[in-house]
Amino acid sequence: MYSSATSQKGWLMPKALCLIGLVLSVLVALIFLFDLILGLSGQVALAPLKASSYLIDVLFLIAASGLAWTSWSTFKEQK
Repeated sequence: MYSSATSQKGWLMPKALCLIGLVLSVLVALIFLFDLILGLSGQVALAPLKASSYLIDVLFLIAASGLAWTSWSTFKEQK
């Protein structure tokens, strides 16, 4: 179906998207982790999101972990 030139040239985009997803998930996890830690330690003024909700922090940490795992496992499956 595809020529060898197309298949060799098209390998970069899926890997790049997997890595972008991984980097974004780490950034989201760090933001919400810092918000949770600083909120629990009483330093609400330093928290990135002003520790508005601990439940949201935990849910976004779980979601970011899921995205990181999905991105990493998909990245490993790429040729």
